[in-house]
Amino acid sequence: MEQSPFMDRTGWTPPEKLELWEPFKISGEKIDAEIERLASQPRPSNGRRQSLIVHPRWKELGVGPGLNPGVQVSLEVLLPGEETTPIRHNSTQINFCIEGSGATIISGKRINYTQYDTWNFPSMATYRHINDSDKLHARLCYSNAAMLEKLNIHIIEDYPKDMPLKAVEKKAEAAKDEGATIKTIPLGDDGAFLMPYEVLINPDPVQSNILHWPWKGLKAELANIGGLDKNYKGRRLYMMWNPATGRHNGITPNFFATITIRPGGIVDRPHRHTSAAMNYYFQGSGHSVVEGKRYDWKAGDLMLSAPGWGVHNHASHDDTVYELTVQDQPLMIYMESLLWQEDLKLPWRLLGSEQGFATNADEVSKAS
Repeated sequence: MEQSPFMDRTGWTPPEKLELWEPFKISGEKIDAEIERLASQPRPSNGRRQSLIVHPRWKELGVGPGLNPGVQVSLEVLLPGEETTPIRHNSTQINFCIEGSGATIISGKRINYTQYDTWNFPSMATYRHINDSDKLHARLCYSNAAMLEKLNIHIIEDYPKDMPLKAVEKKAEAAKDEGATIKTIPLGDDGAFLMPYEVLINPDPVQSNILHWPWKGLKAELANIGGLDKNYKGRRLYMMWNPATGRHNGITPNFFATITIRPGGIVDRPHRHTSAAMNYYFQGSGHSVVEGKRYDWKAGDLMLSAPGWGVHNHASHDDTVYELTVQDQPLMIYMESLLWQEDLKLPWRLLGSEQGFATNADEVSKAS
């Protein structure tokens, strides 16, 4: 019997509550043990010692292997003197060094990094990693590969030819804009247009640069906001912004990455957002409360700390906390899907489509 292509949803109503993925913590001890295990293996032919860090539910729900449905996180290790072979893919990445130092060659550009440095990888940029130090190095890599694998469009090339992406030329871009204005056809009086095929297959290119955020400089900037009054109602962080993402506020088109300084004894207000958040804690200790359940964490732990739309807040214990947070907020803004509720007593907002929120930073600054 032929299976019907239709699913009858007559009279369907949405469930009262979303089935959220549970928060999931990978302890620093488990990460250290996996680093040691990877380091003990013979060097693979491509040089890539890598383990994906996956949520227990990924297979059950039929999504790509990831720490949440849209984010793939991997742990990558290189021994002293080792180098990986070239690779490129249409997923974008964020790399964060958690141990040692090394270098990455991306499209011919060399980035020398040390512990707690962050850098991005544009799509289809050929790259390889080098450990030219005398100590092991380890990195966390965040990518949108899980989503692309679910869509069955993750394109990966091993040993690609050296084909750097063509730089965007300002003059050509301006000429292209002028041509597009001529070729598009207004329809009606509300701002709708028709776009011919010739414009459709030649969208305006945006230069996606390879950027590096050294921890040394970032830490100095964080010191300026670490001393904000305890009555400050925002979060003490800086986002590592890639200008190519524009108003979508990202380090890649999919993700933002922030580094937070959380002085001892700071407790955030409960809030929620449809973007999911993953935290890597590299100094201090504290706890998070997610959907009413408490999770304790310490330096070295990695955690899916806020499943999309789960009510949560974080608190530091006695010592200052530093943490890397990765969220899929830019993608949500672009899809007009980023609901954000900064204060649970007030309505949520659709960030990127309507006015967002304000903090009391000016009041705190004047008081001090």
